[in-house]
Amino acid sequence: MKEALLWSGKNHTVLCHLCAHRCRIEDGQRGLCGVRLNKQGTLYSLVYGKLISRAVDPVEKKPLYHFLPGTATYSIATAGCNFFCDFCQNWQISQLRLEDGGIVGEDCTPEEIVEDTIAHRCDSISYTYTEPTIFFELAYDTAKLAHEASLKNIFVTNGYQTPEAIEKMAGLIDAANVDIKSFNDDFYKQRCRARLAPVLQAIRAMYEKGIFLEITTLIVPGENDGFDEIKQIADFIASVSPEIPWHVSRFHPQYKQADKAWTPADTIFKALEIGEQAGLKYLYAGNLPAAKYENTYCPKCGATVIVRSGFSSRSGGLTGNKCINCGAKLNIIV
Repeated sequence: MKEALLWSGKNHTVLCHLCAHRCRIEDGQRGLCGVRLNKQGTLYSLVYGKLISRAVDPVEKKPLYHFLPGTATYSIATAGCNFFCDFCQNWQISQLRLEDGGIVGEDCTPEEIVEDTIAHRCDSISYTYTEPTIFFELAYDTAKLAHEASLKNIFVTNGYQTPEAIEKMAGLIDAANVDIKSFNDDFYKQRCRARLAPVLQAIRAMYEKGIFLEITTLIVPGENDGFDEIKQIADFIASVSPEIPWHVSRFHPQYKQADKAWTPADTIFKALEIGEQAGLKYLYAGNLPAAKYENTYCPKCGATVIVRSGFSSRSGGLTGNKCINCGAKLNIIV
């Protein structure tokens, strides 16, 4: 076990300040994430250095289309999550609970993670697959070493961090893809056992702290596919910055919603049209090959600057982060 970051305590009761659940945890109990334990008035992480998954991925898989396009990222995760989404695509590890006292995962130190990243010629480390906030201590220590080795750090997150956690992330986490799962608080309460407002607050805070942002929304049929709600999401993103890329992803049957239908392609395309109408400059279809919404176009002249096929990309229309055709500067980190 590793003593946790971001908590306070009194009389053997601790308050966790890491995520927006702000769990009050009695002695011998765990937070909602299942991986933070109060032991005699001290809060510990149970998953520090316990990797349940690691792989070399194209950064486009996160998905990040505007941050180091065409590069590889070293992806890591531990067990656990602070959400309980019944449509989770990684539920086998995110919803794994450690109630038997066992700690599942392969031992790995931050130093070893960075060394492996370099050995695999990756340009970044992605804290992903499960919610990285719940293994924040490991991510924090690894991210510091990564920066010393000239590597970038990426969070793929549900955005349920506290302001205190985002303050800790600032200057260490270079980019994040954040889910906006819905614009309906009831959806968050019923499907995720969370709330909407902290996610929106976290997105604004990350943007203000200089963390490069992309947003993903998974459209689940009959749940969050109303066009009025989709417009609210698009308008919110535009209010933060119309330069933020928005990935609208197609749901496929999974976990406790395995009997639900795939999202109709027309719904995805209509959502992206709504994004265009809201003024968003970079729009992408997820889990749905569609040339118009795979490539990146210059918002000024319309020229194709990045061509994609699946998770591979070719930045033939850029010189640095400028459009070769018209010279406009794009919101792309290369």
